[in-house]
Amino acid sequence: MNNVTEPKDNKKTIYIVAGVIGAIGLIILLYFMLKPSPPPPEVDKKPIIYLYPEQKTTVNVQLDYQGELTTTYPKYDASKGWIVEAQPNGTLVDPITQKEYYGLYWEGKDSYQYDLSKGFVVQGEDAADFLDEKLETLGLNRREANEFIVYWLPILEQNEYNFIHFAQEEYTQRAELNITPTPETFIRLLMCFKSLASPINIEPQELKAPQRKGFTVVEWGGREVGQNILQ
Repeated sequence: MNNVTEPKDNKKTIYIVAGVIGAIGLIILLYFMLKPSPPPPEVDKKPIIYLYPEQKTTVNVQLDYQGELTTTYPKYDASKGWIVEAQPNGTLVDPITQKEYYGLYWEGKDSYQYDLSKGFVVQGEDAADFLDEKLETLGLNRREANEFIVYWLPILEQNEYNFIHFAQEEYTQRAELNITPTPETFIRLLMCFKSLASPINIEPQELKAPQRKGFTVVEWGGREVGQNILQ
């Protein structure tokens, strides 16, 4: 009797094991099919850093960016950062090449999604006036604001409406600047924006900036976001 039933039991065991393995495989397949995809990388465009020491100073700027740097100018040295001779009027000089710059430029990309629960809805045709007002509130001087507006206005004014949020503290935590000697004043902002076909209701964002005093560092940039805006 044992010689007859044993093969049947073995076949039954094989079927059960195969069924379990198949079910596990199906579960794994469904997991990866249904698992939400990570958000695509977004680009931090045109962050530019201005340095205003009280007297001519050799300054070392190191950028700890939680993303991938795609472009820098002058070329960023990952081990040393940027080293420039900075003057009170903002002029920067490479101590080796003696080339002059008015700012340190970089771009990068990451998949981080900022908190956009507050902000502003601005009609495209009103973007210039809006930026003039808000950038002054944020502490930019006329030259800095002018350069910001010249770069972003052609993009914003072609949209019917724009949602705009100025990331400050949240941005500085993701793109930390380590500067020697240590500045007394930091003014840093990233304009997050999204084109809208029609206006939405959003809680206005409160904006503020420190008083510019002593060695001052200013940085601005922007990114077009793809995430949904809280309505």
